[in-house]
Amino acid sequence: MAWSIAQVARMSQVTSRTLRHYDSIGLLPPAWIGDNGYRYYEKEQVHRLQQILLLRDLGLGLDVVAEVLNGTDQLTILRNHHRWLQDERRRLDRLATTVARTIEELEGGDEVKMEELFDGFDAAKQKEYEAQLVDRFGDGVKEHIASSKKRWQGATKADADRFLQEWQDIVTRATELFTANTPVDAPETQELIDRHHRWICLSWTPNRESYSGLADLYLEDEFKSQLDAHAEGTAEWANAAMKHYAQTRL
Repeated sequence: MAWSIAQVARMSQVTSRTLRHYDSIGLLPPAWIGDNGYRYYEKEQVHRLQQILLLRDLGLGLDVVAEVLNGTDQLTILRNHHRWLQDERRRLDRLATTVARTIEELEGGDEVKMEELFDGFDAAKQKEYEAQLVDRFGDGVKEHIASSKKRWQGATKADADRFLQEWQDIVTRATELFTANTPVDAPETQELIDRHHRWICLSWTPNRESYSGLADLYLEDEFKSQLDAHAEGTAEWANAAMKHYAQTRL
């Protein structure tokens, strides 16, 4: 039995673009390619994809994933991941307790110590996201990641809340301009993109190439779903507007 790339993407919740990338780097070649040019996967490839995703859950880069898969049997990988899942379950239990205590405090209970507010949090997901950025954009992105961390040292929760609210305001305005059929090179559009660029500069300073790369990242599922939440096509519009800004102002 074989599944098309679209079927595998839907079942695994991995984008077709990611599957094609895995093929291009030799990490997950399809079982065969049809006359229509579509990739097809059999059980062996689906099992390998599961192993890739398990290792990515641990925050490993694709080069390390390839080394592990080429030198480790499937049972060992599953046993190691099972141990990690057990550790993660214990961490989530701590996190649930932390949230419960915070709710209790907000309802008038005993005050929670500041350091206890973050019990159960860890950097695993952040490391995974950073690894994905390096996989896609290369080692050069590490400088931007380091710059972002440095700029946010000492930031308060209020700073983070303002930062996230600005993103929401930018998305709202982008939706308004898109639904009004505003051209991507219109002054009001480029004014919004300039606002977005200044917002990004609070974390890191992109040049023409990296800002265009960020525009492409906004077409990925995680960001596209936010931009297209109220109007399908906003993400594509924002992508084109950002690239115009990069070409004309950076």
